[in-house]
Amino acid sequence: MASDSLLWVDKYRPSSFDELSFHEDLTKRLRNLCSSNDIPHLLFYGPSGAGKRTRAGCVLKALFGPRADKKKVVHRVFKVGESSKQVEVTTVASSHHVEFNPSESGNNDRLVVQELIKDMASFAPIDMTSSNVSIKKSLKVIVLHEVDQMSRLAQQALRRTMEKYSRTCRIIMIAESVTRVLEPLRSRCLGIRVGLPTEGHIQSVLSGIAKREGVSLPEPLSKRLAQQSSRNLRRAILQFEATRVSVGGLDLPPGAPIMRGDWEYACNDAAILMTRSQSAQQLVHVRKRLQELLAHAIPPDVILRRLVENILNIADDEICPEICQLSAKFDRNLTNGTKPIFHLEAFAARFMQVYAQFLRSQAVMLD
Repeated sequence: MASDSLLWVDKYRPSSFDELSFHEDLTKRLRNLCSSNDIPHLLFYGPSGAGKRTRAGCVLKALFGPRADKKKVVHRVFKVGESSKQVEVTTVASSHHVEFNPSESGNNDRLVVQELIKDMASFAPIDMTSSNVSIKKSLKVIVLHEVDQMSRLAQQALRRTMEKYSRTCRIIMIAESVTRVLEPLRSRCLGIRVGLPTEGHIQSVLSGIAKREGVSLPEPLSKRLAQQSSRNLRRAILQFEATRVSVGGLDLPPGAPIMRGDWEYACNDAAILMTRSQSAQQLVHVRKRLQELLAHAIPPDVILRRLVENILNIADDEICPEICQLSAKFDRNLTNGTKPIFHLEAFAARFMQVYAQFLRSQAVMLD
């Protein structure tokens, strides 16, 4: 009964290599790694919705078997520095591994990561001369999500801590942008890029879910779901389930409207506002939309990316290269800064200035 309450994206998430349905070469490579005598630190990187976390979970299952599935949520409290301040973090742990998102600790990510690894590494060290079975039993694994969102200080501390406890534990890191991970940290891991699935692969996964749920999924609707997901498998599955709920039955019509998140409509509205009028008052309206998106926990880099995509669909092709340059500049500012609203609003203001100048130049040419 518990599985019935899960979202399809979690209910049908593969938990072993045998259940993975695409990237066969990568799956074979990971199998070989897990069967080797010594597995290195791993860095899974690639776009959102490609399957990085899923494959990290499959690695854990291959190493520890069913024990890796016996997970529980653990709330831990860490003392920050010499002060009496404490930071509470949420982890998911089994007897052999722990999963944690360091970016949730904010400015305290460095101290929390160090303490977490120190705790996990306090077990008996790995005997590198023993059989593979013995290594699996004594190996402790720490899975760090969104490593590219960690501060530079935290990444530097992670590198030093990895070296110190390399005999007692292994780190599996997950990131979207490998360029945001410091090179000294990358060099100590085996990088594994997980690319986006093809639209054909997405349709195949959706058809499999539909069959298991007893839902009739027409080919035209399946194709539209794959196309509108931008090859993001997680988004495609979520939109499929939302569409099924909105229709209210098991027989989906080919022309059923695909449900999208409210945040996507909000990003589209902000892009329309920015291209419709370029005034101080309009910027105030745009800022309000951006604040609402941030308040609903939409990641700032996702907001910027979606804004740029929508603007590129609206704006003239002639100005698109300059828009891309602006987005690259402010994406870097978002990474290095601590106040996302400042950089998102600065991007909006700069774009509106550039776009207003472009429109004036076009008007002069027509005259």
